[in-house]
Amino acid sequence: MGNPAIFFGIPANFSPMDAPAPFRVAVILCQQALATSITLPVEILRNAEAFAKREGFGHRPVALDTLTPDGEPVQSASGFALSPSGSIEPFIPYDLVHVPSLWRSPRLALRRHPQYLPWLRAQHQAGAIVTAVGTGACLVAASGLLDGKPATTHWHYFDQFQREYPQVHLQRQYFTTRAGNIYCTAGVNALAELLAHLVYRIYGRSVARHVERVFFHEIRNAFEGSRYLDDATARHGDEDILQAQIWLQDNFDKPVIMAELAARFGLSLRTFNRRFREAVGDSPLQHLQELRLDTARQLLQSTNLSIGEIAHRCGYQDTAWFASLFRRFYDVTPRVYRHTVRAKLFSSS
Repeated sequence: MGNPAIFFGIPANFSPMDAPAPFRVAVILCQQALATSITLPVEILRNAEAFAKREGFGHRPVALDTLTPDGEPVQSASGFALSPSGSIEPFIPYDLVHVPSLWRSPRLALRRHPQYLPWLRAQHQAGAIVTAVGTGACLVAASGLLDGKPATTHWHYFDQFQREYPQVHLQRQYFTTRAGNIYCTAGVNALAELLAHLVYRIYGRSVARHVERVFFHEIRNAFEGSRYLDDATARHGDEDILQAQIWLQDNFDKPVIMAELAARFGLSLRTFNRRFREAVGDSPLQHLQELRLDTARQLLQSTNLSIGEIAHRCGYQDTAWFASLFRRFYDVTPRVYRHTVRAKLFSSS
């Protein structure tokens, strides 16, 4: 009979309180949606979940639903039948709601799926992160969630978007915008970067780096280095820490003594460390290392400088120490990183 304390592989004394709460994701399906903008978040989140579980980075399961207003299938822009796993009723709060891109005019989706608008507002009010790719931003704008906030969309719809949603602050120069918990991306490539950032929030740096490696051809920048417009002033309101960030950005290649940097802004080292972590999410030293290593990553990709020269330019006198840190951050040595990136950038046809 086996161990009587085990049923279907689950210990009899197991409590649901022992398991991490699932990260609940809803991907809404629309008539004439771009299928890639639906499948990409599903594949990235499933890949991150599997890697986190396998490598012991904490197994927070992803509970993923695909929804239509009535639970009936819709057809993608390329003719695929998209069968949902459920409908938007009864209301279930999600951690993340994803709105896909819509082919041609988004007006069709708005006419066919008006039920999404109050549902999106309710999800946002319940605390969900909302992501929209390309013309999917029109659905979010039509719900009123972007009134007075920044947003972007596919370049082809800039003028139409601005005419139809004048109360939204359209940002034509940005691939990704953030307004609190609402993210808009101009296209699928920018969506891949955003998803890597969200994986970082869910599972941490190592899993996000894994996602970058697996989906590298679809991600332009490192998830922590992505540039996007945020509606929060410098993402936090601590002016002293903002100035310290600017100083580190300008002086990351020089020797930095954190106690002296704290004194520069009239703070004790302990207070400086505490306020920096509260504002930025990392310690000053971690932030400095990320500035240096991200610059090193770019130099490896775009220059012929030796690894020793790159280490020196990024503030590291010890090349071996630099290589060790680089590997810790990116899970690959500087030499292998350069070889891999160059092979993808400059391979002959």
